[in-house]
Amino acid sequence: MNIFDRMMSLDRRWVFLFVALVCVITYVWPFSIPIRITNEVKAIFNYIDNLNEGDILFLGIDYDPNALAELHPMTYAIAEQAFRKKMRVIFVTLSQNGPGMADQAIRDISDSVKLDKTYNGVFYPGREIINGIDYVFLGYKPYPALVILGMGQNFRIPFPSDYYGTPLDSIPMMKGVMNYDQVKCVVDFAAGNVADMWISYGQGRYNFPLALGMTGVMGADYYPYLNSGQIFGIMGGLLGAAQYEKLADNPGPAIDGMRIQVYAHIVIILFIIIGNIGFLVSRRKQG
Repeated sequence: MNIFDRMMSLDRRWVFLFVALVCVITYVWPFSIPIRITNEVKAIFNYIDNLNEGDILFLGIDYDPNALAELHPMTYAIAEQAFRKKMRVIFVTLSQNGPGMADQAIRDISDSVKLDKTYNGVFYPGREIINGIDYVFLGYKPYPALVILGMGQNFRIPFPSDYYGTPLDSIPMMKGVMNYDQVKCVVDFAAGNVADMWISYGQGRYNFPLALGMTGVMGADYYPYLNSGQIFGIMGGLLGAAQYEKLADNPGPAIDGMRIQVYAHIVIILFIIIGNIGFLVSRRKQG
């Protein structure tokens, strides 16, 4: 058996083992890789960075735990940026598995904001993030299209109370906040077709600025909406999250994960090339 025959008969478990080793080594060995910023991610960062203290940002946590690795870093980076700049945030989730993750994210970000930090040369003293003053978590309701349309009339129609059971009319932050007209933009983190609903039933019906964070495999499908101006920015997968962390000068799990993802992909590509070389040479010998 020559080397090309060995390539063709390589047990796939060796491939899995090699990829696993590369992932472990790149996880344990910290080093940085260059991250190129794309215009569609920079547009989201610039839009939020130019908002003023007290402005309201609306964040949709519309993903399940299977997309957590890609979308949680985006949520953390944008929410912390908003809280550091003393903006107010409305959280909602239209994913049935989203409430627990959203609540966890809010608690983690609140802990982080308590610490003094410097981002992009600007010092931000730590401060307490208060539920009902700095943010409201509306919780979850099924039937996303109906909820998105209902919130366009009044947040109180689908969500008479917040996630913790407090009536919205009793929450100081919601005083005078009726619908999307009072929010500066909506950023939806989506791992499914709820992104289409935000475009069709949200932005299309109520014409608010909309940006999307989504899994890597979804990204290419939504660039037509970016080109048409229906959305003003896209963050695609772990790379999009890493770009945002770099822009925010707030390195986190996305930047850490990029070196693992890059080298794992390189290994997979090398195995594909090796396998194809073996196949072509073997076929030539047979023919």
